[in-house]
Amino acid sequence: MTQPQLAEQLPYHRLARLSPRYGWWRPLLGTLVVAVTYVVALVALMVLTTALGLAMGYREDADGWPEFGPVSGTALDLLSIAVGIPVVLLTVRWIGKRPAGTVSSVTGRLRWRWLLLCVLTAVPVLGLSMAGVFLLPADGGPESQWVGWPAFARALAMLVLLVPVQAAAEEYVFRGWLTQTAGAFLRSPWAAILPQAVLFAAAHGLGTPWGFADLVVFALAAGWLTWRTGGLEASIALHTVNNLFSFGVAAAVVGGLDSDETAADAGWQLVALDVSAIALYTAAVAWWLRRRRLERTAPAPQPVPQPPAFVMAYPYVSATPSAWPAHPAATIPPTPPWAGQPGVGTAGGSPWAGQSGAASAVPAPGTASPPASPGAPEDGAERT
Repeated sequence: MTQPQLAEQLPYHRLARLSPRYGWWRPLLGTLVVAVTYVVALVALMVLTTALGLAMGYREDADGWPEFGPVSGTALDLLSIAVGIPVVLLTVRWIGKRPAGTVSSVTGRLRWRWLLLCVLTAVPVLGLSMAGVFLLPADGGPESQWVGWPAFARALAMLVLLVPVQAAAEEYVFRGWLTQTAGAFLRSPWAAILPQAVLFAAAHGLGTPWGFADLVVFALAAGWLTWRTGGLEASIALHTVNNLFSFGVAAAVVGGLDSDETAADAGWQLVALDVSAIALYTAAVAWWLRRRRLERTAPAPQPVPQPPAFVMAYPYVSATPSAWPAHPAATIPPTPPWAGQPGVGTAGGSPWAGQSGAASAVPAPGTASPPASPGAPEDGAERT
């Protein structure tokens, strides 16, 4: 007997092939749709916020844009990046023809318990790295001034609410869509991880070589964690906690949120601390993986079976089937025995004259015995 063929197990970076209607052109078309749709959504958000700001009487800057202030302006910046999440999910569903959750993990959804565990792992590791930043020598700039608790509390509430979706949006775009697009054509996970790492670093601007290298290392580690764990949870946790610490420190000082500096502008001392924290977090997640059972692959769809080239309309049957209740043969009465049929008496039928054993035939129950012939002696009478 032929054994059933087992479905191919697809790792995370190959999930673009999870659709039964996969075509080589779908990931390429989807990338174009993601880029165009994101730009359209971003322009619509900018037009809406500009009209709202002018209507509310906010002061305009030199370029004619309303000045919302550091907290509100940072919130708009974070929201403009968070738009990438619905754009990616809808593209996966409509263009990729597969469940939108397959960009989250191989299980088709975010694994919230695993995400929480990764967050709890990232907090002490990156917190230790952030504490080391304060031990670095000052760069000679103006001394930072504390903004005060009321202003810091407002900024912190906004950051806690919006930074997770901003960080998750970058993960869905780079470690999610771009990695799976490359993985649709490349089997090697590193071949699929490397392009998104370079694009991720370039998207943050061209600062110092150290800052660019730091961003590439971050994206490579996040990409490896995504492939190794089968989902975006570990990279989202790393990105979210890192940005919360960075934005939190900036929000604590006057003018910190107004700064245009990004991770691309970091010096080598800060990069050394950041790379050490990334390596420590990656090792901690790998340690957790050895103690937890986590799905890392998803079964590929089975090909649709093709009908046989020739189908017999009426199969031949070698044996005569037995009569069923509605069969015509079941209503035909049995043929009565005919005169002279041999052996009927043994079957309970009426014997014929001269048949041996006819005199000993026993009448059926409930029937009268035939009358004795005239002159015939009764049973037991002596014959003369």
